Amino acid sequence: QVQLVESGGGQVQPGGSLRLSCTTSKFSLEGYAIVWSRQVPGKAREGISCIDTRDESIYYSDSVKGHFTLSRYNAKNTVYLQMYNLKTADHALYSCATDMICAWSVIAGHGHVLPSSQIGPWGQGPQVTVDS
Repeated sequence: QVQLVESGGGQVQPGGSLRLSCTTSKFSLEGYAIVWSRQVPGKAREGISCIDTRDESIYYSDSVKGHFTLSRYNAKNTVYLQMYNLKTADHALYSCATDMICAWSVIAGHGHVLPSSQIGPWGQGPQVTVDS
């Protein structure tokens, strides 16, 4: 399996916006669900958004719903994660990966995006820093 390439991270103040990109030159992303996750040192990786391959349904974890938007642009073989109104809680390393299907479930009262057992390798970044 091929690791995808992410870009677009950086440092912003609270309330700022960033757009992350996820792509590869190795194959078409159209046949895959694409999952975005984030991770903070010392904490478990958190699935935050997923776009499905069958009907282009999009799923968000409760932690980002309403201020992140996921989209797929097939002509550029790229999936974008637009992040608005960033908060210090969004400070993390963000990664994307291919998956066979999107899964979302309520755990402990909150909606979560759940990567499947067929999730591909996570990319290397980028870092999003939200700091005043």
